[in-house]
Amino acid sequence: MENYDAKVDAYIAKSADFAKPILTHLRQLVHIAQPGIQEGLKWGFPFFDYKGPVCQMASFKQHMGFGFWKASLLSDPYKLINAGDEAAAGSFGRITSLADLPADDILIAYIKEAVKLNQDGVKVARAKPATEKKELVAPPEFEVMLDGLANAKLNFHKFSPSKQREYIEWFVEAKTETTRQNRMEQAVEWISEGKSRHWKYQS
Repeated sequence: MENYDAKVDAYIAKSADFAKPILTHLRQLVHIAQPGIQEGLKWGFPFFDYKGPVCQMASFKQHMGFGFWKASLLSDPYKLINAGDEAAAGSFGRITSLADLPADDILIAYIKEAVKLNQDGVKVARAKPATEKKELVAPPEFEVMLDGLANAKLNFHKFSPSKQREYIEWFVEAKTETTRQNRMEQAVEWISEGKSRHWKYQS
């Protein structure tokens, strides 16, 4: 199967029994919506990329989630996308059965719109560097990464505000989208290990 990754097969195989048919179904819909889409694992979860990240899915012990990388930019004509605190469970909330998913044609429409955002080069707005010590907001992509990794999320929220700010400023100051993405990926790895932004220079 072209553009199918054996690592995703393995991920589904070792997921909880309730999640296997849901993961398989979502995977099929993504490939139907966009032939040629690339799949693989990022931060331990299946991701689907087409000219950039499109969507991802994650399985846990009692529920699973499916989310769009640029969920905040989707038009959401059916008003199904979760926002705020609920977004931590994925774009459609906690999923425990196929019945929790929107209809196939609706899901495909969302996936196609998410792909088109990448095709059109639409970017998630970056926070402007602060000239004063104002509260900085973490990029939505970074929040998605943390939501998928409980240990990293716990460690990040245990950090003092200043240590959190060091990471967020590092992302905001990136000159390009690629640099920012690389920094966030590195940050998630360090945070999972309980390391602060400048851990290399600490005794």
